[in-house]
Amino acid sequence: MNDYVYFTYILASGPGGTLYTGVTNDLIRRTIEHREGTASVFTKKYRVHRLVYFEAHSEIELAIKREKNIKKWNRAWKIELISELNPDWHDLLPGLLESGK
Repeated sequence: MNDYVYFTYILASGPGGTLYTGVTNDLIRRTIEHREGTASVFTKKYRVHRLVYFEAHSEIELAIKREKNIKKWNRAWKIELISELNPDWHDLLPGLLESGK
């Protein structure tokens, strides 16, 4: 086992807006890349930059499996997942930057 942490995450264009699900080993860097328009054509085109949900995994395989499962979900289930932990759909990146995660 290694010390790496992997993340499955969801970005949104705004509350109830367009959603994007991804996986990364560096959540802050990847979210910033999305904001700068260098991570994904989709997130650049639709301005999907707000980090609204993430979960950590100890193994990349688990993070990828979770990402694939979430991508198969219908929109209502994704909205429910986000709203359970982030009911106001706040951008979570500022808190991560403050904590240095």
